[in-house]
Parts: sequence; structure tokens; C-alpha cells
Amino acid sequence: MYAIVDIETTGGFATGNGITEIAIVLHDGKEIEGCYHTLVNPFMVIPRYIVALTGITNEMVAEAPSFTEIGETIHELLKDRVFVAHNVNFDYSFLKHHLNNCGFILNTRKLCTVRLARKVFPGLASYSLGNLCRSLVVPITDRHRAKGDALATAEVFNRIIRGDNNSVVAAMLKGRNAEQFLPPHMPGEEIDKLPEKPGVYYFENQQKEIIYIGKAINLRKRVRSHFSNNDGSKRKQELLRNVYHISYKECSSELMALILESQEIRQRWPLYNRSQKKYHHKYGLYSYEDSRGVLQLVIEQKKSNLPAIYTFNAIIEGQAFIRKIKAGEIEIRKPPSEMQMVMDKPGLTSTISESTESYNKRILDSIEQIRLSLPSFVLIENKPSEKKGHAVYLMEKGCFYGMTILPDPFAMPLTLDYWKQNIPVSADNDYIRGLLFQHAEKNFYTRLNLHE
Repeated sequence: MYAIVDIETTGGFATGNGITEIAIVLHDGKEIEGCYHTLVNPFMVIPRYIVALTGITNEMVAEAPSFTEIGETIHELLKDRVFVAHNVNFDYSFLKHHLNNCGFILNTRKLCTVRLARKVFPGLASYSLGNLCRSLVVPITDRHRAKGDALATAEVFNRIIRGDNNSVVAAMLKGRNAEQFLPPHMPGEEIDKLPEKPGVYYFENQQKEIIYIGKAINLRKRVRSHFSNNDGSKRKQELLRNVYHISYKECSSELMALILESQEIRQRWPLYNRSQKKYHHKYGLYSYEDSRGVLQLVIEQKKSNLPAIYTFNAIIEGQAFIRKIKAGEIEIRKPPSEMQMVMDKPGLTSTISESTESYNKRILDSIEQIRLSLPSFVLIENKPSEKKGHAVYLMEKGCFYGMTILPDPFAMPLTLDYWKQNIPVSADNDYIRGLLFQHAEKNFYTRLNLHE
């Protein structure tokens, strides 16, 4: 028993929009049994572009029942039937959300006529409802109105059932079929081809533009998890509508996938990625020459066009860093014309001053010592990958240099230049540096310090 559903709404996601019209065609698997249809008052203004698309105006729904008034009827019609729709996750997300607001739980099996048509009628140029009806010679009237689209979808469903020689419908109804949760335009075979290994995956739109990038320990499992629930959020519904293809790059480990994900997000700037787009250290250690020609060290907000000597997440970290320098690791004396009282021995003091040239040289020496103090090391994953080698990550003077797979890294000399000859240069950022310093403390990695 099936309920073939179509709705019209005020927008593209359930949590922030209302339903303006609903049609439910009852179907027994052979023929139509009946049809329920009504306009719905969403109690919000219908946007002009929606009015232009559907023809449903604010005046038309002003006297229509609210969803609360028809919620029980809708639930009774749907609860014991398979929920069928063209792009089912959209319609289902709206009705599940609004029924839940009325106190009813919708938890039925689903079928998507887009995904069914792809399998039963492969090779068509387009599977949108209008184009599919033209390809199958299905009459459609009142386009973009709930009843007209629902009746057309019902006839498409009839054609699918008659042409289903490989029991596609039965297979999709068997158990919790994950394919029902997939984006309507994305071939399920692309997920089936994903390896169960670490890597980075890319969601692409119809124009093959990358719109989301993620990392995974298990590529196939992680990608499936994106579509394992059907919430009504704007971001989720837009992503479902826009994903057409998936590509991937396999990595030897989770750390390598984390680094590659960060590099790719910052290079490609995908539409639906949020994390790492704004991640950066907020403060930097800078030097400048004051009006007297004296070099000064200062902690300021990080500047995009001026490289910092060192970077910090908070200004207090920078201040602590300078105090650490002054405590003895790197000595910085007071600038010229400022007299400094220094305790030589208990009860004795002496006065120190120095020339601008001498002081500036000390500042420059201190900056150089800071740079020299930044570590150069290689991080090696102890367990070799399936590619017959160990994943290695090279840090040069506190900055990420690159990563690769090497067959026997433990036998290589501890010379920085030698390692640089064997590892390709890669993009560096603060997030990657943090990852490597964190993983250097873990038991699964060996850190080898390198020298010039």
C-alpha cells in the first residue's frame, strides 16, 4: 500500500518554512484508490518567486486550514503506507517535521521515484519530473501544483512497477535500504565504489564543481553517514539537492587524510564547508622600527600581508612567549636612552645602556634565534601502510614541509636537506602544524629530530 505525495512550500527547508498545498494519492500497487488534496495556510508570507512558480498566492491560502487542523488526517493517510515522492527526502522532511510539531510521529518506509526511475529506465538525459514525464509520455497538468504533480508521479510509479523486471522496488523496500536516503541525483553506484579505507571525499554539483570536502577513516561508511538521517535543516536539504557526484582520494592514514582535507578546503573553498575556512592564529609577533630608529618587538593582530615571526591564538600567549624570551632563553635588553637597573649580586646594582645600533643588532639576533629554535623533525607512522611503506611528515623550522610514503624511513640519515629531497613540498597552515605537534606525542608515531 502506497501514499504518493507532493507538497508545495514557502521555501526549501522544513525548519524555517511552511506547507502551502498537499496532495496524497493512495495506491495499492496496481491502481489509484483515492486522492486527498488541500491548500494549507502556512501563516507566513509566500515569497514572490514561489508565487510565480506555483501560482499559489497569499490570498488563496488565507482561508485554508492550518497544518495543525489537518495533521491528524495526514498522519492517518500516511502511517500504514509506503511514502512515495519524486525526490522523497524533501517531501518527507517537511511532513515529518510539521507532523512532529502537531504531536504525531511519522516513521514509514520511503520510495523515491527519481532513484527508482534511474534503475528501471537507465540512460535518460534527465530525471526531473517534467523531463521524466516527457520521456515516458506521461501526461502532466497543473505543473508545480501539488495535485497535478502527485497524479503525474503516480503514473510514473505505475510505469516503474510495470517496467520493473529486476525487482528494484522490492529490493528498495527490503529492510532499511540506505539508497532511499541518498541525494536524488547521485548514482548509488558511486558510493558502492568507495573503498573502506582512509581518505578525503568530494561532493560535486551538476557542473562538477566541488561543494563539500570531508575526511574519513572509512570512506564508504562516512559518506553513507551523511545521508543516514533526513533532518529538515536548510543546509542539509540544499546539500541533498545539489550533490550529483562523489570523488575521492585515498590516504594511508587518518592523519594524512586530515592534512589533505585542510589543504583542499583552503585551496578550493567549498560552498558547504564551514570548519577551517576561518581558522587562523589571531595574533603574531612582529618587529618594527620606532621614530627613534629603534627596533621593537610587539604582539599584534595577525596581518594578512605581513609574515609574523611567530603566531599565537591569544594575545596572552604572545605576552607569555616574550616573557619566556626575556627570562633567559633569548636575552633582550632595554632600548637606548632607557636606563635599566640590573641586580648583579645581592645588594649591588649596576646601570646598563647601549647604542641604537647595538640594541637593534640584539633584536635581530633574537629574531634569528627564535627562527633557529623552531624545530625541524620528521614524524613517522610506526605501522606501515598497505602501500608497502610508512607515512612520513616533515617539519622544517616549525613549518609543515610535506608528506609522503617511504619504504624504510628509519634507515635514512637525520639531515634536513636529505629528507627534503625525498618529500614533495606541500601547503602549510597553522591547523596542520597543530595536528603534527599533537600526533608527535602519541605512541603510534616516532619523532626524529633533524639537523641542518
